[in-house]
Amino acid sequence: MANTNLDHHLALLDHLRKILVALGEAEQILDSSHALFLERFDELVAALPVDQEGSLYLGQDLISQIFQRYPQIAHLVPRDLLWFFGGDCLHFMPDEEIAIYQRLDERRFEAEENGEPFDWNQERQLLSMPDEGSKH
Repeated sequence: MANTNLDHHLALLDHLRKILVALGEAEQILDSSHALFLERFDELVAALPVDQEGSLYLGQDLISQIFQRYPQIAHLVPRDLLWFFGGDCLHFMPDEEIAIYQRLDERRFEAEENGEPFDWNQERQLLSMPDEGSKH
């Protein structure tokens, strides 16, 4: 289960890296440190499978920097990454969204304890649906 969770977040990081690369290729970045930022991003992706706990601070730092350095793509940062890295990244999430992710984690841990399959994306969609009451 843990590998599935890590694989999900590595795929999201890969997607985010492609966005960052495209941003640089479109010459929308005047800062020459963009290449260095991408190198640090690659270090995170390489270190995460080896030392997940030790990589969390680097992840928090890099994700937070995206919001500061590249505000034009902040809306494209997958919300799952904010929750995954936690810490300072949670400042970019409203309380209601944090509550949803807390419930999502609780459901994931419960499924793991019971040896049940868990589909993160499906569960997140279910939890994000507005309550319509019992009208139906």
